[in-house]
Amino acid sequence: MALYMIGDLQGCHEPLLRLLRKLDFSASRDTLYVLGDLVNRGPDSLAVLRSLHELGDAAQCLLGNHDLNLLGIRHGLRKPHRGDTVQQVLDAPDSAALLDWLRHRHMAMLAHGWLMVHAGVLPQWDAAQTMVLAAEVEQALRGPDLPGFLQGMYGNMPDRWDDTLAGAPRMRVIVNALTRMRFCTADGVMEFATNGGAQTAPPGYLPWFEVPGRRTAALPVAFGHWSTLGADTAAAGGGLLGNTLPLDTGCVWGGSLTAARLGDTPGAFELIGVPCEASQTPGKKS
Repeated sequence: MALYMIGDLQGCHEPLLRLLRKLDFSASRDTLYVLGDLVNRGPDSLAVLRSLHELGDAAQCLLGNHDLNLLGIRHGLRKPHRGDTVQQVLDAPDSAALLDWLRHRHMAMLAHGWLMVHAGVLPQWDAAQTMVLAAEVEQALRGPDLPGFLQGMYGNMPDRWDDTLAGAPRMRVIVNALTRMRFCTADGVMEFATNGGAQTAPPGYLPWFEVPGRRTAALPVAFGHWSTLGADTAAAGGGLLGNTLPLDTGCVWGGSLTAARLGDTPGAFELIGVPCEASQTPGKKS
């Protein structure tokens, strides 16, 4: 049995198939943890969703910002952005089944000694609190008022966590931290405008994993979302950054699609990747 974590797919189906062949992946034997952004910007989001759905429990998937955006478009709460490539999903005969499957994916996972999220974890949250808060969002996504939840999900404020938050503002902070955050201040104020490498932090902000005293620092955390960071890290040999592992290596932008094969000891891994062609639909990195 082999265990793999894989970075953002964003509709890159052909590289996914090549990577699975390289891994000699078997759904009857192995498990794949996909760290969100299954869809959008790439050429075949529909095929990606169908392939992951067909893998059953062998593919454990997180939701990323692009996946939530697809649900928002489906329910008429968002208009497609220039560069979005999700219309094929919406027009497919099995669209309803695939989107119902999508809304039942995870916001965070804790497995095999790793905490897995799409984007980041606020410094005030430990792993247990992260999982509890993720479960709150998962319950709303799977509940009877999905449009109501999605309508309240968008926006940058509040930009920090407070235990007294309730309703839509509480959900918004959780979603933004888990699916959008790259930089925050030492006391957890999030910033969403900057998407360059770790060295591009605005004044007063840090990459979320560099915040001193981060409560998840003792546990290895794997995440996607940050393609410039993941690509730079992989090029430098793929080591941990502050006990975190960025796995989005920019496949949709012509980089590579990367999986981490988990080792027998906590935090141990081996990176395995395949190159991706720069033939994807152009769009703003996010």
